Amino acid sequence: MGHETKLITLSMKSLRAIGSWAADCAERALSVYETHADSDSRPRAAIEGIRVFACGGKRTARLRSLAWEANSAAREVGDPAAAAAARAASLAAASAYTHPLADVHQTKHIVGPAAYAALALELDHAGDPNIVDSEVRWAIEHAPPEVREVLHQMPARQVGKSRVDTILYELDAGIRGRTLPQDA
Repeated sequence: MGHETKLITLSMKSLRAIGSWAADCAERALSVYETHADSDSRPRAAIEGIRVFACGGKRTARLRSLAWEANSAAREVGDPAAAAAARAASLAAASAYTHPLADVHQTKHIVGPAAYAALALELDHAGDPNIVDSEVRWAIEHAPPEVREVLHQMPARQVGKSRVDTILYELDAGIRGRTLPQDA
């Protein structure tokens, strides 16, 4: 049996707002990467690329390349905190390519930059979970209406097993306005 994929409303205005917010989130952890690989500008270039798009630039092959280059930086850096920071930058640049599909996997394109930035900062602070709580709160408070509107059209994330899955869930739930388990 085939399964039909539902399309959502995803305008260029929404993608630009999501991209701007994703860049803000990823930039909060950029120093973690640059401390470990200060001569590697790929994550910074990815954030700069999504900012150009968010300010009205075109969705170009170069932006996609910047996302892939930051992802390569994450694989090459050798430090888990720095790798998470580079992944945040990569996902921020890739947010411009979020597909208009009502698919839970697409939520990672939206909340992934904030989740990986929070993880990077947590790992950089000896695994202090208060760092993630603070970053998740910041990301939720700064999420523009377009992020909420797009997420509300997609299936909600579940808790998951990994640390990043938990952070993705907390962001998704918080942006949607759902009650988190620790708030119950």
